[in-house]
Amino acid sequence: MFKRVIPAIRRMKDFEKVLKTDHEQIIYLETRLSQVEVIVRYAKQHNKKVFMHADLIQGLKPDEYGLEYLIHNVKVDGLVSTRANVIDFAKKHKVISIQRLFALDSHALERNLKVSQKIQPDYIEVLPGIIPDFIKEISEETKIPVIAGGLIRTEEEVQHALNGGAFAVTTSNRDLW
Repeated sequence: MFKRVIPAIRRMKDFEKVLKTDHEQIIYLETRLSQVEVIVRYAKQHNKKVFMHADLIQGLKPDEYGLEYLIHNVKVDGLVSTRANVIDFAKKHKVISIQRLFALDSHALERNLKVSQKIQPDYIEVLPGIIPDFIKEISEETKIPVIAGGLIRTEEEVQHALNGGAFAVTTSNRDLW
């Protein structure tokens, strides 16, 4: 479903640029609640699928009511989150779920893997994405496609992540789109 590099958007300037590319999917990382509907509507007019990071929308509480709003009113194509309740809600409402997992240390990694195996997101985004060994380990242990994200700054790092077993790479670096 995904291209190998997925633009991760933080600023409107980047959003405007990505609309002119042939990327079919975008991950919107940070925005304000007042902009969400306009962003998604405009992206869909440009034939883009939008995955919103529910935890990073200022003014939105990522509880069942906030998530209902994103799915049913805004009509996002998927949700990104570190929270199990968001991923579970997305799955129940048949939108793509991307669990964001921070590989901070072995304890955090182990705990996050247990959560992933329990809730079975559609994809796991591993941060930082520059550690191919972790990508491979997570992919093999969970049997869930892994997206590498965070700290990826060069084409070589993109290739290392993909060679390490990543299904795709997210980056906010425009040069890598």
